[in-house]
Amino acid sequence: MSPQQTARGARERARQAMRGEVARTVQDLVLEHGYERTTVDDICTAAEISRSTFFRYFSSKEEALFGVTADAGEYLRDALAARPLDEAPWVAMRRALTPLMEEYGAGDERTRRLTRLIVNTPPLAAWHREKNARWHELLRPEIARRLGADPADASDPRANAVIAAALGCVEATLLAWTSDARPRPLPEILDRAMGAAYGVE
Repeated sequence: MSPQQTARGARERARQAMRGEVARTVQDLVLEHGYERTTVDDICTAAEISRSTFFRYFSSKEEALFGVTADAGEYLRDALAARPLDEAPWVAMRRALTPLMEEYGAGDERTRRLTRLIVNTPPLAAWHREKNARWHELLRPEIARRLGADPADASDPRANAVIAAALGCVEATLLAWTSDARPRPLPEILDRAMGAAYGVE
């Protein structure tokens, strides 16, 4: 690895560390004061950064709240591409989602409170859907490849249908997880949702 690559890697790690730190600050503030009452100025004060620094790392309060999960679409795409080539698209999607579900499920009650806030707050739910739309675009080439389809062919609905159904199952899973006082493990809930969507439950 060249010195330039090493330096770029160090800068990226520092950037991700800063994003994670600010995201935790935003989450703490929102859980304590509520989403609407938390401002960018509040975040900057609590994180001890300037507004210009905040906007260097995040485009909005919503993006900062989601933190590193906003970038999880790339990890999901890579996990999907790493699945065996002979795996059916629906099965590959389910298996690729396992690390994400395990990460969510490993969180404490704070994680569930944040997720509940997101699914029940209209602006955050809308941002969550926009994030899913970005994930959709990232995943479509790999799902299309597994279907033997052209991802640029808008007349073929299959790849879009698989991705939309799978991400819809994730949304249903998170809603169920945050609605139950003593929820089942997230992967189990997702299996139930995706099984129902596939007609196997």
